[in-house]
Amino acid sequence: MARSPYWLTRFVLLRLLGFVYFVAFLCLAQQLLPLLGHDGLTPVPLFLHRLEAHLGSRRAAVLEFPSLFWLDASDGFMLAMAWLGAGLSLVVLAGFANALLLAVLWALYLSFVHIGQRWYGYGWEIQLLETGFLAVFLCPLLDPRPFPRRPPPAAVLWLYRWLIFRIMLGAALIKLRGDSCWRDLTCLYYHYETQPLPNPLSRWLHFQPHWFQKGGVLFNYLAELVAPWFAFWPREARHVAGGVLLAFQVSLILSGNLSFLNWLTIVPIVACFDDALLRRVLPRPLVARAERAAAEARPSRAHQVAAAALAVLVGVLSFRPVGNLLSQRQMMNTSFEGTSDETITAETRWREYEFKCKPGDVMRRPCVIAPYQERIDWQLWFAAMSTPEEYPWTLHLVWKLLHNDRGALSLLANDPFPDAPPRYIRARRYRYEFVPPGDPSGAWWKRTLLDEWLPPLSADDLRLRRFLAAHGWLAVAGPPA
Repeated sequence: MARSPYWLTRFVLLRLLGFVYFVAFLCLAQQLLPLLGHDGLTPVPLFLHRLEAHLGSRRAAVLEFPSLFWLDASDGFMLAMAWLGAGLSLVVLAGFANALLLAVLWALYLSFVHIGQRWYGYGWEIQLLETGFLAVFLCPLLDPRPFPRRPPPAAVLWLYRWLIFRIMLGAALIKLRGDSCWRDLTCLYYHYETQPLPNPLSRWLHFQPHWFQKGGVLFNYLAELVAPWFAFWPREARHVAGGVLLAFQVSLILSGNLSFLNWLTIVPIVACFDDALLRRVLPRPLVARAERAAAEARPSRAHQVAAAALAVLVGVLSFRPVGNLLSQRQMMNTSFEGTSDETITAETRWREYEFKCKPGDVMRRPCVIAPYQERIDWQLWFAAMSTPEEYPWTLHLVWKLLHNDRGALSLLANDPFPDAPPRYIRARRYRYEFVPPGDPSGAWWKRTLLDEWLPPLSADDLRLRRFLAAHGWLAVAGPPA
């Protein structure tokens, strides 16, 4: 049987990668300044200065964390680079890509990840960089056409299958080693309700019977423990494995707001499919163009050598990830409230700040926002399981809200104090639980107060001012003039 080509595979894979890049850069462009700008919650210039001091020299810091922003960390330049990345991503999404363009996108996003601090500490940032780096070698150096004369290198497609194998198997092993609920099939009893940002379908799924939830865990194991092995098998088995992996990612997309992670994970899954399958589902004109390109193909020896060298490099670099897979040590919600009262009493009226997607008002329907990511909402989910000292930016956020800072307010869904800043702000921690569908109250959530996460703080609080000064966010630690 003749080997099926992969022209359509490359076309679909790159278009999807362009979409993911666009969402990632759009998140940057819209949230960059209030999070990382000169007046943001964790300013990049201050972070770079501390890196340089910690590593002993600017050269050592640049080598450890290479980034364009060592050259210029101004708000204008960073914002321009974010919008440049979004624009170039749309070019790829439109069907035009070459190695040079994809290398620029990769370098831009790497630059942001290395200065993104806690906001860019998620696993999918590294996954996007690895996925994007492989894509550089999938295309000709300069020819940007959707169907260029150079055929897709088979070695790169195998590397994408190796990537999805590591992602899925690693996820399964972490679950099995990390929590007994995955072993007794009960984790989905809680998952839909306790994930960082549930969506409206999450509530329906949460109230399904236990046999349904246990079946979901078993399907999870099928997708993460069984299907990845067949990504390396001949065509029919590989297609079935790809179908299972794809169905699993779609189910995750539908059941919650997990950023662009699941869309990104679909990118290497596409490498499980070849043109023999894709021609059955894609438009006929597109299939005809792929067939014409295959008939006129002119392989490039240099391209093949580069792909082979990449395969060797990935093979060498895979020793540590494989060792990690085999190792036994494989690596709530908080409500902010403010008041205008000069003195806090039992009768003090507190007004809540609402975040754009994080559960807050029990009557508000959960959002549908993925693949976009509201990064402050995600970070608050983690912060609620820790302490303010572990998440010092939360106190910087309080300071900014005490001054009605426009950048900080742009990250929120409302401004309870449009006329004048609040006098005090506090943060309280609640346990949120879904209300069954059809409840007469019409509420989506019920919540139970657990404790006070931050005591009431004012702008003239010396402890707050000293804390901010110690982190370099406030020049003067004493009382206001």
